[in-house]
Amino acid sequence: MVVDQFSPVPEKNDELDRLFQALADTTRRDIMARVTEGEYSVSGLAALYAMSFAAVQKHVAVLERASLVTKEKRGREQIVRGNHDGLQKARHLLDHYEMIWRQRASRIADILAEDDERDLP
Repeated sequence: MVVDQFSPVPEKNDELDRLFQALADTTRRDIMARVTEGEYSVSGLAALYAMSFAAVQKHVAVLERASLVTKEKRGREQIVRGNHDGLQKARHLLDHYEMIWRQRASRIADILAEDDERDLP
């Protein structure tokens, strides 16, 4: 399996699973888009969605477990910020997959070019 080759340490695979599962949800992706541009309190985020404060708090907790956001207590509020390092892990894995697919596409192009050369008189 490619992921096992990419990250043979089971804990790293668990970390990547949490990261992509967190990003699989539309609301969490929207929260990520917002907190990468600026910090928000959890209550400020909750005001933006048609769901309960507790539901938004759970979404933020999933993102935090995936290391995609950090929270800081400021008075009575929890301030949420995007975590660049967490996003870099996702980017690194996706870059790896892109490299694999580009190599495959290049190899296919080479094979087709060889076939074309053989067909010439």
